[in-house]
Amino acid sequence: MAERTRFTLNGAAVEVAVAPGERLSRALRERLGARDVKVGCEAGDCGSCTVLLDGAPVCACLVPAQRAEGRRVETLSGLVAQDPVTRALAESFQDFAAAQCGICTPGMMVSATALLRETSAPDEARVEEALAGVLCRCTGYRKIIAAVMAAGAGRRRAAEGGVGAAIRRIDGAAKVEGREAFGDDIAPSGTLEICLVRSPHAHASFTFGDLEAFAARPGIAAVLTARDIPGLNRFGVIPAFADQPVFAEGVARFRGEPVAAIVATPEALRGLADEDFPVVWQALPTVQGPAAATAPGAPQLHEDRPGNVMCEGLVRCGDAQAALAAADVVVEGVFETSFVEHACIEPEAGFARLDGDGRLEVHACTQAPMMDREALARILSWPEERIRIRPTAVGGGFGTKLDLSVQPFLALGALRTGRPVRMAYSRCESMQSTTKRHPARIRLAVGAAHDGHLRGVDFAADFDTGAYASWGPTVASRVPVHASGPYRVADYLARARAIHTHAPPAGAFRGFGVPQAAFAQECLFDELAAKLGMDALEFRLLNALDNGVATVCGQVFARGVGISPCLEALRPGWAAECAAAEDFNAGGGSLRRGVGLAAGWYGCGNTSLPNPSTIRAGLRADGALVLHQGAVDIGQGANTVIAQIFAQALGVPLSALTLMGPDTDLTPDAGKTSASRQTFVSGNAARLAGAALREHILRLVNASAGARIVPDGGRLRILDNGKTHEIDPARLPPDTEGYVLRGEESWDPPTRALDENGQGAPYAQFGYGAQLAVVEVDMELGTTRVLRMAAAHDVGRAINPLLVEGQVEGGIAQGLGMALMEEYLPGRTENLHDYLIPTVGDVPPVEVMIIEEPDPLGPHGAKGLGEHVLVPTAAAIANAIAAATGVRPRRLPITPARLRALIREAGG
Repeated sequence: MAERTRFTLNGAAVEVAVAPGERLSRALRERLGARDVKVGCEAGDCGSCTVLLDGAPVCACLVPAQRAEGRRVETLSGLVAQDPVTRALAESFQDFAAAQCGICTPGMMVSATALLRETSAPDEARVEEALAGVLCRCTGYRKIIAAVMAAGAGRRRAAEGGVGAAIRRIDGAAKVEGREAFGDDIAPSGTLEICLVRSPHAHASFTFGDLEAFAARPGIAAVLTARDIPGLNRFGVIPAFADQPVFAEGVARFRGEPVAAIVATPEALRGLADEDFPVVWQALPTVQGPAAATAPGAPQLHEDRPGNVMCEGLVRCGDAQAALAAADVVVEGVFETSFVEHACIEPEAGFARLDGDGRLEVHACTQAPMMDREALARILSWPEERIRIRPTAVGGGFGTKLDLSVQPFLALGALRTGRPVRMAYSRCESMQSTTKRHPARIRLAVGAAHDGHLRGVDFAADFDTGAYASWGPTVASRVPVHASGPYRVADYLARARAIHTHAPPAGAFRGFGVPQAAFAQECLFDELAAKLGMDALEFRLLNALDNGVATVCGQVFARGVGISPCLEALRPGWAAECAAAEDFNAGGGSLRRGVGLAAGWYGCGNTSLPNPSTIRAGLRADGALVLHQGAVDIGQGANTVIAQIFAQALGVPLSALTLMGPDTDLTPDAGKTSASRQTFVSGNAARLAGAALREHILRLVNASAGARIVPDGGRLRILDNGKTHEIDPARLPPDTEGYVLRGEESWDPPTRALDENGQGAPYAQFGYGAQLAVVEVDMELGTTRVLRMAAAHDVGRAINPLLVEGQVEGGIAQGLGMALMEEYLPGRTENLHDYLIPTVGDVPPVEVMIIEEPDPLGPHGAKGLGEHVLVPTAAAIANAIAAATGVRPRRLPITPARLRALIREAGG
């Protein structure tokens, strides 16, 4: 029975009826419309729901709403509107680009407000303590710490600037004011909700009972199963490998796989228990891990994939075996990595409805709206034109939101009921069922001559791709291209296999398997350098790729190969930190320090496949300059970077633009946000579109190419050689979309298909990076603390250096988690207290060195960045641990128990 609860919300008296035990977070969001309070876990793990209760920060998901009776509740939106401390903090967050995706920002800013009310000038330790209960997956925390410490110092960063300017994000204000709407923020309260019935077993057959009787219960609008799918009960990001059912039919292949959906009122769903749904399960034998899956007699997940091998990739040049046989020194080893959970602070969520014309409209957090529309058209057996995808803000993606999640269930629920529907995965559901980083088992041998030159590389890896394909084919094809690292290797053999197991599908996660390969390759390079008696940095520089030198795929880049400048940038820090560690260790004791480095590269875009982006812009009759920017911004800054490129090409200030974000009805296809492609590919399309629109404008008044365009009160003034021309858009005839002038351009990076030996041109550009890690290891406990990171990354041209720094710091934080703590165990780590990600206290200071070796194809020479930031991090940390301890970790993560065991085995 509902109870009336009265309290003050952001200065206003409110009264609300809440159910016994109802969470304060739910009451605030669903009964009082305070959607600036985010929900990421409902367990007090993530802190995104933090509010102030009588001035003290609390997780609203842990507080029963009745406990707010007679008390004062403050949320971000109210604080920004009313509290000068929070307003100053909001300015500082924008100055430092401390909000990337923005889902954790309310929790961070509310917690920081409580601190700043106590002390206006906190030190770093106080800030870390105040923010310790709020998780961030994007930023790496360093920009957040800096923003809190500098709050109140006054605005220090411009909102205007072209290519190369470190300006504020153009979408930053909504994030810091609590106005950003994510997947679960769109639907009106009281909308029908969807709950999925999922397999509790990794492999099981199942049968349904009386579904009609169940569906007749009060409040239940529909029960959906595979029989309710009008089209194809199958989806996948790569059509040739599409194998995942929307609803399993008869057999479930991983724990958490959906078999049915219940569409009901919120009240009806909350009254259901798991055992109420009529389904009977029969557990079946499982295979976990590639070795078990490929063993003779192992259960087969898919009949058309014998031995559970989904696909293979290969790159071969020269004769690796002969070169290794002739090498003066050879090192080899077996390396293992684990499943890694994306842990986006926003679980997958969305809302769907039918519009007045019977078209389907889906709002969801996605990285690939056009791919979503194509997949839904196949599932529904509808033409794509009847489906509109309107991406919400995305609270972290990193690859997992490329795959379908809530979208098909929302579509089917809206069609079946004819009513709006919503759904949001719980944290457990998200971790059970969404894609992961591929675990790998890698066997690697590397040889060299006495002078240090590489002589042969033999790489073989099995990747656990889980129950369904997802991006497994991409990992299998991309890894062999990259497993050499950014080095010259004449004799090379690399093979990769994607293996099915009864685990959640493994998909795209920042690097598509390349960080796993780099861990093995860079660690063995350290071992090889040591055997040769060479300095690890000098060994890498000796073998580094350069302009005019062929990669292992036979591809030659005349310009833009930036790995040597990255390594050289680390030289002063490398020498100084190694000397400091040696001095520290000479003092004895259980703490030992070590310094490690690693390098990496990453091909931007699809591997040897078409990869186009289209950008449209136009001048409306009212004088608005509209940029249709279809590249989904998941926190990396695409909205700002692409707008900077476009505005410079058009020749107008950023403030003159009206940004229209991704929407399959209104915005051309800018491709998926993945593979570090948006700055490179969509940036080029934006540059061309800006130049095309500029040409149309200047031609209208016969102005020269050097003329200046000045937006002025709905008109354009064209200043050209002392003359002023004026264009009144209201006098020009509009087209069907309301534009009187427009520019639309596409760009597709030139690649060439790989032959049977993997020879060709897989990517039009690579990004390069090198990182240095300083660690401190407790030899008795096996614990590792990263003290400092230095990162030199070649971005070609930094379109916005501030956002480059944020990407580097955030990528390093994820790499640190992969190195030291993150290990997803299906069925065991399905929440954010059993599965650990780095907190604000785990990420050390990061020195970011931006290297600019212009790429001839990049917009203004720019290269992609997001993926290759993470590639060398785990390897650099592992090498630092080896330097500190004298033992060589070959399995990630390097947990205290594993490291302590290695130290004990070595007699430590």
